[in-house]
Order: sequence, then C-alpha cells, then structure tokens
Amino acid sequence: MNNEQPIIVGLDIGTTKIAAIAGRKNEFGKLEVIGFGRANSNGVKHGQVLNIDETIKAIRMALDNCYASNPNLEISEVYVGIAGHHIKSLQTRGDIVRHQTDDEITQREIDQLIADQYKTYIPAGDQIIDVIPQEFTVDNFQNIPNPIGYGGVKVGANFHIITGDKNAIRNINRAVDKSGLRTKDLVLQPLASAAAVMGHEDLEAGVAIVDIGGGTTDLAVFYEGILKHTAVIPFGGENITNDIKTGLGVLKTQAEQMKVQFGSALANEAKANAFITIPGLRGMPAKEISVKNLANIIQARMNEIMDFVTYHLKQVGLDGRTLNGGIVLTGGGAQLKHLIQLTEYVTGLNARIGFPTEHLAAGHIEELAKPTYSTCIGLILKGYSDYENNRKHFEHQFRKVEVPQTLKKTEATEENDILSEEEVQADKVRNRKGIKDFWGKFKDGIIDLFKEEEDHAL
Repeated sequence: MNNEQPIIVGLDIGTTKIAAIAGRKNEFGKLEVIGFGRANSNGVKHGQVLNIDETIKAIRMALDNCYASNPNLEISEVYVGIAGHHIKSLQTRGDIVRHQTDDEITQREIDQLIADQYKTYIPAGDQIIDVIPQEFTVDNFQNIPNPIGYGGVKVGANFHIITGDKNAIRNINRAVDKSGLRTKDLVLQPLASAAAVMGHEDLEAGVAIVDIGGGTTDLAVFYEGILKHTAVIPFGGENITNDIKTGLGVLKTQAEQMKVQFGSALANEAKANAFITIPGLRGMPAKEISVKNLANIIQARMNEIMDFVTYHLKQVGLDGRTLNGGIVLTGGGAQLKHLIQLTEYVTGLNARIGFPTEHLAAGHIEELAKPTYSTCIGLILKGYSDYENNRKHFEHQFRKVEVPQTLKKTEATEENDILSEEEVQADKVRNRKGIKDFWGKFKDGIIDLFKEEEDHAL
C-alpha cells in the first residue's frame, strides 16, 4: 500500500442515492477503494438540494456506512459533485498583453488569464463554478494546447465557463458543512463521470459522455482533446419511474422494481405475451401488466432524453460522424436493457456503456464497477489531479490504511497480483498517459503531460 499518497473522498449527492467513496492511489497509479458507503437520498430533486435536513441525514448515513466498511478511516473534507438544471455554460475569450516580451510565457501568466475570467459578467443570482481553458493563442499562432515556453506579445485563450445558481450552491455547501465535513471543491458531475470512464484515446477521438442519473442527465462533449460543451438535461431515471407509476397505476416502489427487473429501452425487443403480476392493495385483485407496455413507457422517455443529447451535439456542430469515440453512457440509468441500441438509433453515433473501472485497481468488489458510481470515483480522480498539480493544499495521512476485506473480491485473483517487470512498466506508462493528465487538459496541469511525452520521445 502506498502510504505516501493522501486519502481523497468523493461525495456524490444524487437524487436517488448519496455515495461516499474514499480512495488512494497505489504504486501503479491505480485507485484502491479503502472506504465505501451509500444511502438512499430523500432531500434532493432534479440534482438540487431542496430539503437540507433530509440531505444531512442521508450524507451522515452514507458516511456511517463508509466508516463501517473501514473503521480506520478519518474523513474531514470531500470533493462534491454538482448538477441540476440551474447549471449553465458559456464560451468566453480572454487575452493579456505581456510586459516582458523577451521572456518565455510562464504558468503565472496563464493563472492570471484564468483568474481574469472569474470577473466575466454573469446574470445576477448565478455564480461561476469553474473556468476551463480550451485552446490558446500566442500572437498569430492559433490552437496551441499549452503556451508555456512560447515567446510573444499577446497570449489569449477561449474558455468554457460553468455557472450555477448561488442558492443551489449554498444549499449543497450547507448540507455538507452541517454533516461535519468541509467541501474541498465543487465539481460538475459530467466532468467527474467523464474522468472515471474515459481513457486518453477517448479524449483524442472525440466523445460525448451521457451520465443518466436519478434526477438529471448530464452531458460532456470532448473533441480533439478539448472540452467543447457541457449541459444538464432535466430528466433522469426518476422521471421514467414516475411515468411508469402514472401510466400503469402502480406504486412508486413497484414502478422502480419493474423498471430495474423487466424494463427495456426498446419496445420492439419486449415480448408481446409476457406479463408481470403485481399484488393488489389491501385485498384488491392482483394486476397483470404487459412487459411491452412497460417498455413503451420507458422508450418514450429515453427517446426524449436522447433527442436532447442530439440537439446539444447539433448546437456545437458535433452531430453526425464527427465524434469517432461515439457516445459513452454511464450513471445508474445506463444499466437499462437495450439502451445502447436505442441511443445508436436516435443519435446515429456508436454507443457503449462506460464503467468506472478504467482507473480502479484490480480486485475490488463488483458493486464499485457499476456505472452508478462513475461520478463518485471521478471526484476522487479530480482530487488527485489537484494534488499532483499542486493546485490545493493537502495534508498527508500517513497512517497505514489497508483495503478492507469487505471491499475486496472474494475469489482468488493471484494471476492479477503476479506481474512481470515489463507489465509493471507498461502499466505505469499507460497510466501516465491516462487520467493523470485528464484534468490538466483543462487547467495548468497540461504542462506535465507534454513534458513527459517529450522526455519519452528523446
């Protein structure tokens, strides 16, 4: 176990569940989960904290379950995901004229350029959550991924600015504070999910990450290594459950169970002669529900969500065949049967399910590999990006905290443990090109990637 690395905790405050995952990188740069807890969420609607007391209760329960999985843990600060239909994004342009034109461009000047964007005018009641540089220009040179080391008179960049409602942000911070924790940073959920399910190749090929949560569907679009667009679609798995409840006249718990067990995103794939028997309430006769009717309801709502995705891709001119990486579906809603086929049919792009195993160490329990936990694992990766690029102060926890048996796979995984020297080196190189540099693509950390690539090329 690599005790030289800090323990970082991701807290995903969702509409249907709240998850807390504590992780630490091992010597191969892979995430080992050393604490995991979840709880049902009651105080959140469409990704926004509406009932602070209920949310605090759920956060505390998720934390208690996390401590129960590993009593050696001490959690004081967390990376928190943010979503909700109050999230908006805008594109801006920023430039600075340099005084010392003979000197090379430094990180300090790039930081100044980013800091200036926080003064951008946004509507009253909103607040800037993040400023993400896209591509830089130096004098007449365009599309520079990283201008450090260049010389020139004027340096500028295009920026993707993410904003949210002040009250919604305040409510999240308040719920976290009152749960006895400190918010280390707020991270847009689709960016966290993208970090968990995306590799270096995806970033290069161009990909749309569609995170189908309980209350919202989050979208992040990457093209030529740059974050091009983010959006929050105000529908998710909870809307499908409510549609089933209303359309078939059943209880919400029954609707949820039917969706998970028998649901399909394609009505044509459902058997016409299959029925689900629902017990009657208080002595009333049992209900027979057609599996095909159930699929029709689910397909109608999923079609609507995918139409929104197509609309957003058209907005940024990335519909059609431009995204070679296609669509990556993640989040709890991605587990619906036949969703890949429906997505490909509606959007005209290839689709796959994104599992958060891309950066997880081997030997973890299967529960953690579900798309449901993509955001939470991505939040830990965001924390590690901050740590590795010295963006925030971290207190090392040098106490020896092992991966508890409850979070390890039960079957023997000896073949995974015995790696040749070549495999260890290959793993290190793969990881170096992977998510370590993902967040740095958007912020100052990008330098490390290019320096390392040059070192290997020499």
